[in-house]
Amino acid sequence: MSSDSAAMPNEDPYKHSADQAGSPESNDTMSSSLEKYSFPHRKLKRVLKDGTRTPLVLVACGSFSPPTYLHLRMFEIAADYVRENTPFEVIGGYMSPVNSEYKKEGLVSAEARIKMCILATTGHDWLSVDDWEALNPSYVPTARVLDHFDEEIKKLGGLKTDGGEVKPVRVALLAGADLISTFAKPGVWDKRDLEHILGKYGCFILERMGVNIDESLENLDRWASNIWFINQPVMNDVSSTTIRLFLKKDLSIRCSPDARSFWAVADTNQPLLDLIPSSVINFIYENELYNVKPPTNGHKRNVSRSRKPLMDDQVHRADGGGST
Repeated sequence: MSSDSAAMPNEDPYKHSADQAGSPESNDTMSSSLEKYSFPHRKLKRVLKDGTRTPLVLVACGSFSPPTYLHLRMFEIAADYVRENTPFEVIGGYMSPVNSEYKKEGLVSAEARIKMCILATTGHDWLSVDDWEALNPSYVPTARVLDHFDEEIKKLGGLKTDGGEVKPVRVALLAGADLISTFAKPGVWDKRDLEHILGKYGCFILERMGVNIDESLENLDRWASNIWFINQPVMNDVSSTTIRLFLKKDLSIRCSPDARSFWAVADTNQPLLDLIPSSVINFIYENELYNVKPPTNGHKRNVSRSRKPLMDDQVHRADGGGST
């Protein structure tokens, strides 16, 4: 996908909050520049549960403006599918946000989207956020992004089985059917990139409501053995576009008792089933993203024990050798 300026600002302009702060060691962090970048590898499994399988890393490239539950669920759904239907074993997953130069409608800064992804994945034990794509000074094609992951993971070495055998790790693209339907459209993708993505890496495609990709799959038949189509067991169509539309119309994306106000978070340990992660909603309003404004109705924000503010050092890049 794409990339922004070569360096992020040293001074953090954004406020942070999260439902679960988690432990600093387990959280992803954000690099201040490409020169200080380090690959986030801490959440990757180091031993295969089933030594007969091939270790697999799933990579989702996208805008994530903002990240939604569907973005998070697609990894879990794919992991279930992989376990039941393929010879692979998922050892980790990555969200790779595109940078600001992508020039897509509704795209907030790369830095803001990286931080929202980090907030959304905080506490997840195998899903990480990688900001290499966003930190690059120019557009990075998806094929090159997958190469980046392949190169970084190879540096870590293969995965050991219980018997001591070391197996190389496979990298694959994870995407929604709406993206994959563009693969078959002439002129949208470079033919060499398509060959590289689908021929070398392969793609797991998640069903999306209203998207019929039968014709697209027929046009991609030459790579059929490297494409896996996954049905959603419970359909979720709450997209980033939907969330931005709700925010533009000043509609609630909360499921709290007072859904009109992001400040009105019940002082309880019971989780709230908002349309997107509550930590991301808080971040959007606290930083007035997508032209939203904090409410002026006098509500004060109640932060329960499960909704501790995320410390600055917990909203920086991802683990590994973790530069901050």
